[in-house]
Amino acid sequence: MTARLEGLNRFAADHQLPPAFVHLAQTHYFPLLDWLSNHNRSPHLLGINGCQGSGKSTLADFLARFLGEEHGWNVAVLSIDDLYLTRAERQSLAQTVHPLLQTRGVPGTHDVALGMNILDRLCAQQRGESTAIPRFDKSCDDRAPAHTWPAVTGKVDMVILEGWCVGSRPQPAQALKTPVNALEAEEDPEGHWRAFVNRSLQNYQQLFQRLHTMALLKAPDFSCVYHWRLEQERKLASRNPDGKGLMSADEIARFIQHYQRLTEANLSDLPHTADVVLELNHEHGIDRAYYQ
Repeated sequence: MTARLEGLNRFAADHQLPPAFVHLAQTHYFPLLDWLSNHNRSPHLLGINGCQGSGKSTLADFLARFLGEEHGWNVAVLSIDDLYLTRAERQSLAQTVHPLLQTRGVPGTHDVALGMNILDRLCAQQRGESTAIPRFDKSCDDRAPAHTWPAVTGKVDMVILEGWCVGSRPQPAQALKTPVNALEAEEDPEGHWRAFVNRSLQNYQQLFQRLHTMALLKAPDFSCVYHWRLEQERKLASRNPDGKGLMSADEIARFIQHYQRLTEANLSDLPHTADVVLELNHEHGIDRAYYQ
C-alpha cells in the first residue's frame, strides 16, 4: 500500500467517511491537490463554494492535510460559518431590520470586516507569528470565546475560505420580486429581507475578490440540500447524544429555505466563473470535474 493510500485511509477513518470516499478522492481530490500544488503564488487564497452538505469542509480538510503531508505547506482553513455575527448582533438585526435575520447564514449575518482582517493577517504572517482563527459554536448559536480559537503559526502557504455563499454575487433587483419558496412568500411578502440580504452581499465582494482561485462543488439541484443537510444532522446527533443545538426534519426543511434563492443562483452562475467545477450526483459522488 502506498503512503498516499495509507494517508487517505486514515483521513477517511478520522472523518467517518464511507468506503466510496477513497475512490472519489483518488479520482478527483488528488488531481485537484496536484493542480493546486503547481501554483507558485504564496500564500494562495482558495475559495470553495458548495451548498449545505456538499462536502466543502471535508474537501478543505483534505487539501490542508495532504498539502501539508506531501508538500510541507502550512494551510489555514476558514469557514464562512465561523464569521457569523454574535447572537446579540443578529437579535439586533432581527428587531431593527427583519425578524428572519435572527437565523444565521445569509449575507448580512456575517462579520465581513473580521474575515478580511483574518485573511490579511494570514497573508502577511511570518515565521514566529500567529493568527487566531474564529470559531462559531452552533450548539449555543453564538461565536465561541476568543480564547478558544485555534491558532495558525508561521508563514502561510495557502488559505482556504469555504462556505455556501463564497463567491456569490448580488442578483438584479428584478429577480427579487417573485418569492422562490413558502418562507419568502409568507414571512417576507414585501421582499424587505431578501433585499437586505442582496444589498449586504455587495459588501462581501471585497472579501471574495481577495481569492485567487475558486472551486465549486456543484450539486445536481436544490432538492439535494434537504437530504444532505438531514444526513449532516444525523452525524452530529451521533456525536452529540444530548441533542443540544440539533434540528428536527421539519426544522431543517424550513431552515434551508433561507438559502434557496442564492443556492439556486450559484448553481446557475458559478459554473461559468469558477476555476474548478466538481459536478456532484445525488449520491454525493462526482460525475465530472473540469478546470477552466
